Amino acid sequence: MTQTSENVTWLTQEAYNKLKDELEHLTGPARTEIAAKIAAAREEGDLRENGGYHAAKEEQGKQELRVRQLTQLLENAKVGEAPAANGAVAPGMVVTIAFDGDEDDTLTFLLASREYASADIETYSPQSPLGRGVSDKRVGSEAQYELPNGKLASVKILKAVPYQS
Repeated sequence: MTQTSENVTWLTQEAYNKLKDELEHLTGPARTEIAAKIAAAREEGDLRENGGYHAAKEEQGKQELRVRQLTQLLENAKVGEAPAANGAVAPGMVVTIAFDGDEDDTLTFLLASREYASADIETYSPQSPLGRGVSDKRVGSEAQYELPNGKLASVKILKAVPYQS
């Protein structure tokens, strides 16, 4: 997944299908399920002191927010191929870096927008300081990025390969 501007997100076909399936679930079975929870809680009586009702309404709000996010993302998505394994860092790549030239102090992460984040691998946005610093750099090269305290950090790019879910 590559986010190239504020409105356009490049997705692999696999990522697009996964997000579309999530949207279909949220607007179908999940929406029906939350409506049933709300109806059941409403039948319990006084809504002001009904914890189950308020929890279900909060869950519904979060679910509808995700529906809006996915709808907007998919409306503005461009489906394309995964990035090439040519040694250049690009969104959709799993990148391994070494901090300050210490090849024992490494970090491996997926360079992608947060919608593609998973529990399997840490994800950094291409718009993050680290993401901007390593983007378009080649394996073996040095990159710099700004830390929250304003200082610059240097990293060496050890590996960059297309993400395989």
